[in-house]
Amino acid sequence: MTLYEYSTHLSSLLDISSFPDISLNGVQIGAEDRELKKVAFAVDASLHSIREAVKEKADILVVHHGLFWGHPIAIDGDHYRRVKEAIEGGLMLYAAHIPLDAHPLYGNNAMIASILSLEEKEGFGEWKGKTIGVKGMLPKEMDADEIATALGFTGPGLRMIDVGKKSFRSVAIVSGAGSSDVEDAIKAGVDLFITGEIKHDVYWSAVESGLSVLAGGHYRSEVFGVSALKEYTNHLGIDTVFIEGDTGL
Repeated sequence: MTLYEYSTHLSSLLDISSFPDISLNGVQIGAEDRELKKVAFAVDASLHSIREAVKEKADILVVHHGLFWGHPIAIDGDHYRRVKEAIEGGLMLYAAHIPLDAHPLYGNNAMIASILSLEEKEGFGEWKGKTIGVKGMLPKEMDADEIATALGFTGPGLRMIDVGKKSFRSVAIVSGAGSSDVEDAIKAGVDLFITGEIKHDVYWSAVESGLSVLAGGHYRSEVFGVSALKEYTNHLGIDTVFIEGDTGL
């Protein structure tokens, strides 16, 4: 499999063309086509992750948060350094934002639901007409600490809106910045809303409606999709590496 065959395969797998998004999904920085030997995965296209991917001799870096977000940006300053490192290292950059949140098998939300063994699953939460989240029932009652531990939500980004419930059965999940989905979680009548980060302006709505919110940190809630793609790529017989870059946020 060549580099461009792999990137085209990813785009088809994730159905990126059907998703409206502020991210430029797909290949963001090209490279000379060649036999694909190694793929690096990271949440963010930071200078750190790009440099580490080059050190690992990866041919392509697959990320959730890329470098281009719906408007022209000068290739200068930090942006220049990231692009320069990738080009000089012969590294292709590939991004999948909303498509990787929403994918029913490899998406962030699907993977969170899978780790929690969620039952009676159905779609939840919309982005520009596309359902991206998951709603369902835990197989048994779990408390917040059990859920956070199962998901690896143990870092400084962990936040909890606690309304006094000791355990939970019904949950809704939207990874990343899920504040805009709090009202939908309230309307759905779930016990717990699981997301990445939560804003102050939804606090009282959650408390007054009796909705508990577990926010594990934006980064930590979005390692699942790229990790799932890493395993998928391993099964294709391609060498892979995951580059950690936890922001604590």
